[in-house]
Amino acid sequence: MGTDYFDWQTAYGRYHDRFPGFKPQPVIGITGNFGEKGCELAEGYFESVLKAGATPVIIPPFEDKDALANVLDRVDGLLLSGGGDLNPLFTGEEPIPQLHAVNYKRDLTELLLIRLAYDRQIPMLGICRGIQMLAAALGGTVWQDIYSQQSGQPLLKHDQQLDRRYASHTVGIATDSTILRPLLGDGPVAVNSFHHQAVRDAGPRLRVCATSPDGIIEAVESAEHKSILGVQWHPECFILRQDECMMPLFEWLTREAASFARAKALHRRILTLDSHCDTPMFFHKDIRFDRRDPNVLVDLHKMTEGRLDATIMVAYLEQKERTDEALLAATAKADRILTQIEKMVAENCTAVDLAYTPADLHRLKREGKKAIMLGIENGYAIGKDLSLLRHFRDRGIVYMTLCHNGDNDICDSARGQGEWGGLSPFGREVVREMNRLGIMVDLSHAAESSFYDALELSTAPVVCSHSSCRALCDVPRNLTDDQLKALARKGGVAQVTLYKGFLRKDGEASILDAVEHLNHMVNLMGVEHVGIGTDFDGDGGIPGCASASEVINFTRRLLAERYSETDIAGIWGGNFLRVMQLVQDNKTE
Repeated sequence: MGTDYFDWQTAYGRYHDRFPGFKPQPVIGITGNFGEKGCELAEGYFESVLKAGATPVIIPPFEDKDALANVLDRVDGLLLSGGGDLNPLFTGEEPIPQLHAVNYKRDLTELLLIRLAYDRQIPMLGICRGIQMLAAALGGTVWQDIYSQQSGQPLLKHDQQLDRRYASHTVGIATDSTILRPLLGDGPVAVNSFHHQAVRDAGPRLRVCATSPDGIIEAVESAEHKSILGVQWHPECFILRQDECMMPLFEWLTREAASFARAKALHRRILTLDSHCDTPMFFHKDIRFDRRDPNVLVDLHKMTEGRLDATIMVAYLEQKERTDEALLAATAKADRILTQIEKMVAENCTAVDLAYTPADLHRLKREGKKAIMLGIENGYAIGKDLSLLRHFRDRGIVYMTLCHNGDNDICDSARGQGEWGGLSPFGREVVREMNRLGIMVDLSHAAESSFYDALELSTAPVVCSHSSCRALCDVPRNLTDDQLKALARKGGVAQVTLYKGFLRKDGEASILDAVEHLNHMVNLMGVEHVGIGTDFDGDGGIPGCASASEVINFTRRLLAERYSETDIAGIWGGNFLRVMQLVQDNKTE
């Protein structure tokens, strides 16, 4: 070390030799251990994060509610460090004699951090104790002591006294691993081992992706296409002897954190609108929009976690009989639902407000409020009375879906009997009147014949607020390639939906399928004619984008697909709002 090391003023000056003087990096929060001297952290953790190209910050163990939430709002990734045993009381168990020392300062803090980070889609890497905390916080279970509780074949020596910088046994990586296998290869992989507790069951949100030869779980990863990985060994120790074999784990966390940071910044700049949700279907359960309500997929907490600015809540009406009495009841129900939405918004007026125009949405975004727009799903709401369109327009609806699952007095449904051969004579009047009043015509659920009739008749572009591609999932409710092209030619938009049954017919649909449908639409229509209508709380929601809290994951997927910021702004509402503005500007009443 030369004397120039102590010339701190020269070092300070290097920050200002050019602008900006430093390279932006994702910020990784590392959970600190707690010992006799207070918060502490082994060198390997922050050295590995630094070498991976991220900025490490230590999160000490504390239980302050506001501080925890604020920390998570400011980090881009979370590294859960190793340490003492988990207190089994937190998992509903009593301690067994073989339990080692627990760290009373860490358990509650880290369980809360993990669950809150999971809600916010923050990438996480758990190491040793960290993998166990991941499992405990996300619905899995942990062995208090593998040697006394694990029956069957003899176990390896997992609690080594070997120098931590060297490997002591191997692990095999699962062939279906989507995160760990691309990072470390097919295996076996040589790892170190310093534990007597381990994950017993990964739970529903995680899946096992590596085991040791004796069957002990050595790694878990997200089962929901999220950025979550946990390993039982200590990868941070290898770098201390300049062995970079485990750096792919920290580089993965850095890449995921950088992607998350980019998506967060993008959501701050653009307006995000979900064009269709059915949350009012659950009003009978006395939901609370200001709490993280387990009964619904959209509430203020979830919208904030997912950074969703606005949603169009619809008054959904099941198609029933069409007697005069039934039609009056349908109209009354639509009115009642709209009133309930208005009441819900009024009760939370400091955080959310109703919007009726695109300008309203942008104003509320600037004010830091969430926005709700109103819609009607099923023209059954107006029965045979054209004047009711003005009534509902005056109540604030921005679109009406002409039908649902069954023919009505307006048109044939994709799941109807073909009663009219497309639009009925009354339906033709409805489309003209919607154009005149500035209400968007929504053709999701409509039969092909109804779709083409309305498309030809309407003097303004039309929308499909929540539909997907029949070429990829052959169900009548989806749009054919010809329909998509015709819709684009007339200036309309198609909003890919997240209902599993409209994304694939076999196997479990996921966010990957939704992105595939969106890409297909873009290839046929152009990116300016595509958007997202989740159908949350109307059976929409898939692994990777299962609620409003997870919509930022869709943005991350779009960034990975190399869509530009302009493209993503259009997909996340800009295209839909362009049509809304045209429809409202062209009204003639």
